[in-house]
Amino acid sequence: QLQASGGGLVQAGGFLRLSCAASGRIVSSINMGWYRQAPGKQRELVARITSLSNTNYADSVKGRFTISRDNAKNTIDLQINSLKPEDTGVYYCKAVLGADVYWGQGTLVTVSS
Repeated sequence: QLQASGGGLVQAGGFLRLSCAASGRIVSSINMGWYRQAPGKQRELVARITSLSNTNYADSVKGRFTISRDNAKNTIDLQINSLKPEDTGVYYCKAVLGADVYWGQGTLVTVSS
């Protein structure tokens, strides 16, 4: 089970830190990622981190977003800086374990201009 949190309303240029808590599995042992879905658009990959700590980012967020793992809290966090209005959307965390895929419930990020 995945539980995402940390979303909110923020002005452009601001920052947020999203967190995805995993239960039942240790986050360091699975591949996880953050996706977002803007209104009227398809869900897209924002950032992901593998069990080997390799990271990938969408071009639109490189240099502004940082995905990390907190082993003590068993969470995957997404630090979002220099927010833009186009970052608005529901952010979902995803875990991939073999052939199984798990999604969190999403947390809403709204960036005002």
